[in-house]
Amino acid sequence: MILRQILRLSSLFHSAVSIHLRRNIGLSAIVFNKAKEFDPVQKLFLDKIREYNTKSKQAGGPVDAGPDFQKDMNESLARLQRAYGEGDLTKFPEFKFE
Repeated sequence: MILRQILRLSSLFHSAVSIHLRRNIGLSAIVFNKAKEFDPVQKLFLDKIREYNTKSKQAGGPVDAGPDFQKDMNESLARLQRAYGEGDLTKFPEFKFE
């Protein structure tokens, strides 16, 4: 009886470990993939993201945003401030738990 319980637990443990290892192997293949080993579409996508990141840091905000974008953003912020009160709505709120 004890032997049956041990075998049943070992099979449950084996299945849980195998599922966990399959998931981790799939994720680690993506994580450890080097930039030179990306396929051309992935490399182009990452290059564009990095290019946008440097441009947005230089511009201090959204890249290639015209006056229409700024007007729409100001109207949206004004509407949200009327609905939810005052405060800076462009920053993530700070929570203080006591």
